[in-house]
Formats: sequence, C-alpha cells, structure tokens
Amino acid sequence: MSKFDNDKVMPRYFVIAVVLTMMGVAVLGRTVYIMTAKKSYWMEVAARQKSDSVSVKPNRGNILSCDGQLMASSLPEYRIYMDFKAGGEEKDSIWLEKLDSICYGLHRIFPQKSAAEFKAHLEKGHAKMSRNWPIWKRRIDYNTFKEVQQLPVFRMSKYKGGFHWEEFNARRRPFGSLAQRTVGDMFGAKDTARFGLELSYDSVLRGKNGLIHRRKIRNKFMGIPVLPPDDGADVVTTIDVGMQDLAERALIDELKEVNGDVGVVILMEVETGDVKAIVNMVKCADGEYREIMNKAISHRCEPGSVFKVASFLVALDDAVADTSFVIHTGSGVMPMHGRDMKDHNWRRGGYQDINMARSLEVSSNIGVSYVIDKFYGTNPEKYVDGLRRVGIAEDLKLPLVGYAPPIIRRPQKNSRGQYVNWSKTALPWMSIGYETQIAPINTVTFYNAIANNGRMMRPRFVKRVVKNGETLMEFEPEVIKEQIARPQAIKTMQTILEHVVSQGLGRKAGSKMFKVAGKTGTAQVSKGKAGYKSGTVDYWLSFAGYFPADKPRYSCIVCIQKSGLPASGGGMSGVVFHHIAEGVMSRSLKLSVDNACDTSSVMIPDVKDGNVMAADYVLGRLDIKTDTQWDGTYAFGNPVWGSASRRRDEVSLTRTDIPRGVTPDVTGMGARDAVYILESRGLKVCLNGRGRVKSQSFPAGRTIVRGAECTLTLE
Repeated sequence: MSKFDNDKVMPRYFVIAVVLTMMGVAVLGRTVYIMTAKKSYWMEVAARQKSDSVSVKPNRGNILSCDGQLMASSLPEYRIYMDFKAGGEEKDSIWLEKLDSICYGLHRIFPQKSAAEFKAHLEKGHAKMSRNWPIWKRRIDYNTFKEVQQLPVFRMSKYKGGFHWEEFNARRRPFGSLAQRTVGDMFGAKDTARFGLELSYDSVLRGKNGLIHRRKIRNKFMGIPVLPPDDGADVVTTIDVGMQDLAERALIDELKEVNGDVGVVILMEVETGDVKAIVNMVKCADGEYREIMNKAISHRCEPGSVFKVASFLVALDDAVADTSFVIHTGSGVMPMHGRDMKDHNWRRGGYQDINMARSLEVSSNIGVSYVIDKFYGTNPEKYVDGLRRVGIAEDLKLPLVGYAPPIIRRPQKNSRGQYVNWSKTALPWMSIGYETQIAPINTVTFYNAIANNGRMMRPRFVKRVVKNGETLMEFEPEVIKEQIARPQAIKTMQTILEHVVSQGLGRKAGSKMFKVAGKTGTAQVSKGKAGYKSGTVDYWLSFAGYFPADKPRYSCIVCIQKSGLPASGGGMSGVVFHHIAEGVMSRSLKLSVDNACDTSSVMIPDVKDGNVMAADYVLGRLDIKTDTQWDGTYAFGNPVWGSASRRRDEVSLTRTDIPRGVTPDVTGMGARDAVYILESRGLKVCLNGRGRVKSQSFPAGRTIVRGAECTLTLE
C-alpha cells in the first residue's frame, strides 16, 4: 500500500502554484507599468547618466643624491573650495550657526587674512550659491589641508557639507636651492619640467597615466579602474650633498668678499668623472646670490690662462719642444705681428729668460704664445687639430638641456691658398685662452684627464634609475678618450701643474696637508660690440686643478666674474679651491686613537670630587684601576661623598664624612653633586658659570639655616 496521500499533498502543490503564478503576473504587470506610465521618468534618468574615461596621474619619481638623500620629491598640495548648494537646508542651518567659528579657525590657520575678511568672502560665495567657491587663493600643503578639514562643516562629507578640493603633485627640494639649476624645477600649474635633470629625465620621472572609467548617475560618480597609473622611477645622481653645500658656501663667501657678479664651481671625481658638486651663482638686484642659470655647462667664454695648459700639452705631445726650451721674454713686452703681447708684470721688468715649465708656473703670455707661434705659425691647422686631439674641444654630449659645446675655430683656406677669416695674431692670442669659447665643464674635464693619467672621462650626473628597489637603468663611467696625449707628456704636465701651486702663481690654492696641482687664469671679458675696453673692465678669474696631486681623487674648477681691479685668478678663485679641497679631504680623514698617544699623553682621567661611589662604578667599566679608601657595604644608589685624586696609573677615591647639621665643602665638585648634597640639607642653590665649583657663598662648616640661599660659582 502506497504511503503517498493525495488528499494531503495535492492541495499544497496547488497553493504553491497559485502563489508563483501571482508573482509572475505581478512582475509582468510592473514591467508594463514602467514601460508605459513611468516611461518618461526613466528616460530622464537615462539622459542624466554620463559615462567617460578620466586619466589618473602617477606619482612623479624622486631625484636622489649619490648616498640616497632626497634632492627633489613630489608632495601633495591642495586647492580648497566650498559648494554652497550641497547638503540643502540642513547644511545651511549648521553653516549659519558655525560661520563665526569657521572664520576664526581659518584666520588662525591663515593669519594673513582676518576673521572678518574670511566671513565677508564666504558670505559673498553663499549669496551666489556657488558650487566651486575658493576658500583660499593659493595652494596649501598636506598639514595645512588637514587643519582646515577639521573645522566645523568642513569635516562633513562633501555631499553633505560642501567642502571639496583639488589635489596636485608639488615638487619640493628638501635642501632648498642646493644644486637647483642641475637638479631642475617644474612648472607647478602645468606639471611640466622646466630645466635640469627634471627636464632631461622627464619621461623616466613622470611615469605613465592610468585610466578610470567614470559613470555618473544622477549626482554621483562611480569610478571603475581600467588601467592603474604607473608611477615614475627614481633618479640617483652623482651629487654629494655635503660637498655641494661646502662648495656653495665657499664660493658665496668669496663672491661677497670680492664683490663678484658670477661664480661657478664644478667638483669632479677623477677616476669615474662623477660630478660631486656643481654651483652656479649670480648676483641678483637685491644683492643676494642665487642660481639663475647653469653657467657651468652653458656659459661659453674665453677661458684665459687655464687654456695655456692645453697649448703646451699639444707642443709636448708633438715633441716640438720640451720644458728646457728657453724663451726670451725680455722686459715683459714682445711685438707679435703688429700687436704687443704683454706679461702681467711688464711694468715691473718682466721675466727675462725663462724656460717652458717656468712660463706656465708664472703664467707668462709671451712664453706660451712665442712657443706656439714659433712651431705652429706656418701650420696653424696642426695646432688646432692638436687641441681637438687632447680633448679640450670635445663635445661632451651631456644629458642636460642647455649644454654648449666648445667653439674653437679651425683655419680655412680659399681656392687661392689664402686663409679665410684668420689673421697672424689669431694663433698667439688663441694659445693664451682668447679667440675661443669654452664652458667651465669642458675645462675641468680636460684637467680631470690630466689627473687621470691621460684618460678622459665623460662627466656623469646620473648613476642609475631605480624603482621599487630594482635598478632599471645603470649608467657606467664612460671613457671619451683612452689617452689624450703621450704618457710622458702627461707626466711632464702633471709635474708642471704641481710647481704652479708650490712655487708659482697658484700658491693660495695649495694646502699644507696634501699636494695640489692646477693652473690659474685671469682673462678680460669681451663686451660684445664694445670689445674689451668700454669703461669698467670685467674679468673672468679661474683656477682649475686636482688634489691630492700625488694620488688624484678630485678635480675642480672655480670661476669668478667681477668688475674692476684687483682681479687675480690665483688670489680669488684659488682661495675658493683651497677651502673646497681641504673641506673635501677632511671628510675622509681617519685618525687612529693610537696616533694621539705620546709619552706626555694623559690616559688616566681627571675625576671631580663628589659621589665617589658613582665614580668608582664608571672607572671600573673603563678598566681603570681605583684605590677606594672606604669600608662597609652600601645600598645600590646611595652616595658615598668624598674626593678624588689622579695618580700615575690609578685614581684614588677617599671618603669624607659630612655631619648633617653643618654646611659641607662642595668646592671641586661638579654642579650635579654639589646641588644634590646642599639641597638635601635644606639650602637653596643658585649656579653661576659651568664646570667645577670654585667657591660657595654659604661657607663650609657653618650651621645650616634651612631655606638659606647658597650661590655656587663654577669654573
């Protein structure tokens, strides 16, 4: 017999079927209702629905120093606005009630504007029912933004309170203007790079934009990420912040001393060509010195006497003369093809007969120009080709916008064999640094090659590009020329440059601690069409060299432009070089403690009187022998008062019993122990000076008067 009871089950199925049928009819009816009666409403909703794609900006990468310190980084900045239509009547009632508090808070955050001015400004926006009324006219940083966000109404959501903002990535340099022209800057409003490494590596630092698909339904946006932004990578430079700061301070101090108009310093690592510091200072209208242009790489000028080294290196490399070749400079004036070539001491009788080496040491114009004119006068092309061979005319192809390659013109002949735009005086004056246009970066690169035994390195500003701890690009040191001249010619020039500093015009650039090699330069600055003589004469003063000369680590050039006399490359630029060289070398100075010990060294410390138990504890930790002249046990921390005396190989600690009712003698104690023992006995203590107690106003041995004042004089 079946257990299935139709009388009970079928009615249940019937009820379920009826309910489902009614639900289906209801859904169908609702659908018809929406499609007919509510059609116009939903068509309006569809019309208000907007869909678009918005690009999302990535975070810009950082620029770092060689040791990882931030030199440029992106920080958020904000523009803040108020939507007076948001929130409706409920917000308006709160706004009217809290307006005074809001204005007072804004005045506290932005004291440049009074609370009354803020109130008038905000009421004006409220009257217009503006949806994007600016609360403050400028961008604000993150901390200020968070302060504003805590004010009444502003802390509400933007849909209820109306407070909203625009976020920007602002570029900030933690070290201020340090290496500003090299690191670079941004156009804040346009988010575009202006100059420097910011511009040269803009594509690396910028990253790639992301994409968000935004859909607006009624008054709300829904964002759907499509492509996340790819943040920019970090650029690690070769600049050393400490060396940069040292070079900048040394240059500015000298510019102020000599009233200079322009100053340039480039400090380079000899072996790698890494630029460790680069300073560009220009005197502004207010008398302050700032980095306005990167003159170190862009300021092509006549280099003056620092160019003489290149001239003589060409002659030495071609073996047309050696350092023993004697030049008859006479009384300091020599006619050359219708013009007088003069030495700087021509009014004092000149140098008479000197050899080639001495010509560089004393920077004799006649000595250098005579040699070059004698051996290259009939073939100036050979001399100019020699300059290109030794690298002084090399296009360095620097990764910085604004770099200006050298201009050293080469003599050309026409079809009749005559020189075009070339006179007989061109060669002598070119040999001493005129009629050429060379930026300081090229000059220091040339001197760096001499220091590097003839191997010319390309100046390196960026070491690598990193992202999330991974190196994306590595920029290895790059050799431009394996050998700029014969090794013997390089060795000879190194010796001459050492003598320029030790016994020539570059003495002020030298140091007593290590050897320095280099060359001074003093050149008149041409004033365009006005030439060199148009009232006050401007001078370009320079010193280029390297240190330490016996094992070169750094090369450096210092250039100063000033008006009027006195003007001395060695006496002014050389002084800056001296300060930079000694400052840089002192950073790597490592002294052993053993070097500080001699027969008269004091290895047993001088211990003050006072708590001799504490002194015994410290001396024991220092493994210094003590002679403790007291007995008994004392709880940890309880003082044992006494005196200390130093012996040959130990410290003697003697306990002194001090009666409770009399003033103790605290002379010889430190301030801490003296104050403790006197105030524990009821005296008030005043201190004058520092060191040991020399005298006390309340005499030792006198009966203590509680509350009396005792003045301790320390020395």
